[in-house]
Amino acid sequence: MKFGEQLRSSIIREYQWYYIDYNGLKAELKNATGPSKAGGGSGNEWTEEDEIRFVGKLEAELEKVHTKQQVKAMEISRRIAVSDHEVKDVVNRLNERGLKEDGPSEEEFLLLEEDLSDIIADVHDLAKFVQLNYTGFYKIIKKHDKLTGWHLRPVFDTRLKAKPFYKENYDASVIQLSKLYDVVRTRGNPVKGDSAAGGGQANFVRQTTKYWVHPDNVTELKLIILKHLPVLVFNASKEFEQADSAITSIYYDNPEKWDLYEGRLKKTEGAEAIRLRWYGGMQNETIFVERKTHREDWTGEKSVKARFSIKEKNVNAYMRGELLPAAIFEKARKEGKKSEKAVAEDERLASEIQYSVLKHGYKPVCRSFYNRTAFQLPADARVRISLDTELTMVREDNLDGRQRSGDNWRRMDIGIDWPFSQLPAEDVVRFPYAVLEVKLQTQMGQEPPEWVRQLIASHLVEAVPKFSKFIHGTACLFPDRIKLLPFWMPQMDVDIRKPASHDFGIRRPGLSGTTNTSDDDDEDLDSDDEELRLAARPATSNGQSGSRSLPGPSDTEGQTADHAVANDEDYLIYDSDDEYDPNYELEEARRVGGWHYYHTLFTTKGRALRDGTLNVLKHLVPAPRSTQVPRSDRLQMLFGSSSIQQKKFKAPPGKKIYVPVRVEPKVYFAAERTFLGWLEYSIYIGAIAITLLNFGEHPTPTSFLVAGVFTLLAILSLCYSVGIYLYRSRSIRNRKAARFYDKWGPSVLCVSLFIAVALNFGFEGRERNIW
Repeated sequence: MKFGEQLRSSIIREYQWYYIDYNGLKAELKNATGPSKAGGGSGNEWTEEDEIRFVGKLEAELEKVHTKQQVKAMEISRRIAVSDHEVKDVVNRLNERGLKEDGPSEEEFLLLEEDLSDIIADVHDLAKFVQLNYTGFYKIIKKHDKLTGWHLRPVFDTRLKAKPFYKENYDASVIQLSKLYDVVRTRGNPVKGDSAAGGGQANFVRQTTKYWVHPDNVTELKLIILKHLPVLVFNASKEFEQADSAITSIYYDNPEKWDLYEGRLKKTEGAEAIRLRWYGGMQNETIFVERKTHREDWTGEKSVKARFSIKEKNVNAYMRGELLPAAIFEKARKEGKKSEKAVAEDERLASEIQYSVLKHGYKPVCRSFYNRTAFQLPADARVRISLDTELTMVREDNLDGRQRSGDNWRRMDIGIDWPFSQLPAEDVVRFPYAVLEVKLQTQMGQEPPEWVRQLIASHLVEAVPKFSKFIHGTACLFPDRIKLLPFWMPQMDVDIRKPASHDFGIRRPGLSGTTNTSDDDDEDLDSDDEELRLAARPATSNGQSGSRSLPGPSDTEGQTADHAVANDEDYLIYDSDDEYDPNYELEEARRVGGWHYYHTLFTTKGRALRDGTLNVLKHLVPAPRSTQVPRSDRLQMLFGSSSIQQKKFKAPPGKKIYVPVRVEPKVYFAAERTFLGWLEYSIYIGAIAITLLNFGEHPTPTSFLVAGVFTLLAILSLCYSVGIYLYRSRSIRNRKAARFYDKWGPSVLCVSLFIAVALNFGFEGRERNIW
């Protein structure tokens, strides 16, 4: 969609006179500029007077947008304060009423709920207003620099920082609105219980699905969720601080073998992840040592996360094996705050983790940092939704000679000061999206709530099953050491924003209209570079800018992988394991060397020659060609009659995309059952051959020939069945996405049997002089 069209379709009536005058600024450029650097032609030269006039108009537009944002934000704060007073007044009257006195009426609660819904809609509209204007400023500056040759962006970046309308923090407002809305929704009786998430939870099992959320949709998503679930506040007695939502984890692995990385990526039975986690700033003295264990569904068990707490000052000694688990929990036993059984379980877990770390040489390799907003009813874990924003992965290793963490268990040169501008580019990966986790505990056959199903089916989220911060961070931070990439890597270069698929979102009690303007000539927003689509994001979960300044090639704070993908139709969407990749095989063989390398080299050349010959034959042999299929209703709804562009992806040389494959014991049994079926028919064919050869009174050359045909067919069938069984068994063990259906085997067997029976019938009839 063109940005002009997007701006026209998104204008909110209340803000219609305060949006950036994108059309006017663009007309100013077109009327006064000469040819762009990219094209030829003639025109006026952009002068210093033109620049001064344009900058003046741009400053006026920035002042207009900034003033409106400040005024509206103050208005929202005042409205929240007034609503807080009104809600407290109603709740007090409800709690202090006498036995025969009537409390607040249902109408009063409905009016309060309607007022809060209107404030929620105001926060949503303001966030959209900020996001759209931020994108408009970015695009008009980019157009200016392209058309005029004058570089305005560095200067205007400073002006934006002076009037940072795009850095408004909405978290405090979201938490206040959540608390008030929960009180009103429950009619003054909110669910009470233990809100602590983490400290009291040692072992827990949940069904979790994960989604990516574009920064443009984060605030809207929060406001939608809080109308159904309250924000989970760990300490309601203190004012909200940004550090309260920070979560940091240090992941361990063997930097030589990457056992834990590959185990978690392939989801092998019993695969583990070991991490150290803390909540809040670096001054937090309580560290949680956690172990996540993956269990296959067919085992009847569920994947489990277990953890215990340890003081920060004891972590180094514990991870080096100098401090034994018995000493860690000695004080807990004496105090008696936990049962002996719980202490024994924690001690056993600590012993197992310490043994694994020392035995396998696990070291800190990757840190993940994010701010989490959790939505859950206190003491009720049936539905828990968490939204992680500002997700950042940082290297913790010392592999390249640089002492990042040194002998310590974590590096100390960073804390929770996102976006960690002090770090070099090779040490940090800033994830471009928020991560939504929907965790459900439902009984067998029970469906999740309707609003949850609508949420995960909406345009606001993009499903990414089994997404892992540890896997993504390790794959991105160690490109020279990691050869197997997660399956979601191709999706990183694709814009995940989608048009609204159904009526779902924030609704205002009173309708608000939009206004339209006209614009005939504009650049295509979707065809713009990845930098704008992934880095220019004005509001994150906190309402903060995704980047602290205007994003661009020189600004790494808001960027993701910005690799150009060529328009080559030969690129694959992903490299599946069932497709032969000569680059990957040759790289691996070259590292091994010797006869294995030469064998792989000959095999590669042979396959290339075979594929080339087959391609030539395909073009020479007449065959039916594909026909145009009408576009489905769903695609017509999403894209209309416009052309659909497909993003192609190919893994870098020497690397592969791992496609997850689910393997259960019944898959092995199916392969064995198929092999036994082939074996049974091979025996039948062999028995026919033996009968023809040995049970005739006077064996003739004809009967000997027919018996030989059946014997050969039986032997070939046996060899084929053994080969297919071995191939399938190896593919299952290696979790390859192999083709387990047999396209040619049964057909060839049937045709061969038909020919053999026909020959036998013909020769026998000739022998008996029937024809």
